[in-house]
Amino acid sequence: MTTHDKDILRKLATRLAEISALPVQEETRRLWHKLNHLEPERTMFMVDELPWHEMNWEDELTLQCEDEVCRELETDLRRQLYRWNHFRDDTVFDPVIYVPYAIEGLHYGLLVQEETTQLDSANTVKAHSYIDQLETEEDLEKLQPCKLTLNEALTQRREGTAREAFEGILDVVMDGPEIYYAPWDRIIEWRGAEQWMYDVIEDPEFIDKLVDKTIDCHLALLDQLEENGWLMHMNRLVHCTGAWTDELPAPGYDPAKPRAKDVWTYGMAQILYMLSPEQHDRFEFSKAHRWYGRFGLGYYGCCEPLEDRFQYVKKIPNIRKISVSAWVKDYPGFAQQLEGKYVYSMKPSPARVAVPSAWNPQETEKELRFYKQCADDAGCPCELTLKDISTVGYRPQSVWEWADIMRKIVLE
Repeated sequence: MTTHDKDILRKLATRLAEISALPVQEETRRLWHKLNHLEPERTMFMVDELPWHEMNWEDELTLQCEDEVCRELETDLRRQLYRWNHFRDDTVFDPVIYVPYAIEGLHYGLLVQEETTQLDSANTVKAHSYIDQLETEEDLEKLQPCKLTLNEALTQRREGTAREAFEGILDVVMDGPEIYYAPWDRIIEWRGAEQWMYDVIEDPEFIDKLVDKTIDCHLALLDQLEENGWLMHMNRLVHCTGAWTDELPAPGYDPAKPRAKDVWTYGMAQILYMLSPEQHDRFEFSKAHRWYGRFGLGYYGCCEPLEDRFQYVKKIPNIRKISVSAWVKDYPGFAQQLEGKYVYSMKPSPARVAVPSAWNPQETEKELRFYKQCADDAGCPCELTLKDISTVGYRPQSVWEWADIMRKIVLE
């Protein structure tokens, strides 16, 4: 590591350490504990999944390091500091840098074959057209559990660089990859977004076998991560929401070898919403216990509205948070269904901040107050998360202002 790169990283790390030492961090962490224990003191809120290429303001996100590993660390630090500078959501800032193990082999025997297109070459969000690789039942044999290997040289380089750069300033924690339960995301990548719909009608038994095989592969991956001590700790976030809780880890926890029951998980099957609730249950909810039963706590759902099929969702074990999609039709009714037994995890539409000319603070505040009131009236612990933000039209101020509005609402 050059002196140039080291000086840059230490300066950024020093600022993060200062922010992490402020009393507000411990208070925010305490509030997440209360919410996740279903004893909330107020609504919590987060902003995540940002189009970072559109967020740069006065070069705050412009990288200055030259070494590739240093640039990875610099990116993490600059994004954390940007959050603190521009939108004070309920992120908790810790004096810690999480450095990923360089794990290879994270696939199930099939690599995605696709065609893509995008409007903005700088944006990681693309449209995908997937090529079917599972045309027959025999093709299911192509699916095989991962065989994970550790790139020791790169892992040691990442860890060594971080420890040298942040010595005396930040703790360095080696962490594994984020894994979650989304067999249907993988199935669509292997089968395509159209063919599976014919299968549901013409050959539902094939779909059953495909889902079961995909879950088998998920669980085999989980086994390997546990055995090697590579499981992501996930102590801070679960699906873009605060994950702080005194219910985890489970008794017998070894920080060198975290187990699934020590951490949160999350999952979804967004494309299945076009099916009836009964079919959705057959191909997803009734099978999800195999995954969720292994974990300490869980979050379920994403963009799919779950209000008309919640009777099946609540049978999944260890669920603590339920996604409340922007496509829900009856927010008060859905809140009543939760009966205060789950966190009402509301995700307002990011369309509000996508087009600068359409940004309307007054309408945004009215909408956010409505979502919060639905949960309050039903006695539901509530969190709101602005996420899935594909674009802000290169006007990051919309996100800053959204967070300002949300903070005013929750602190009244």
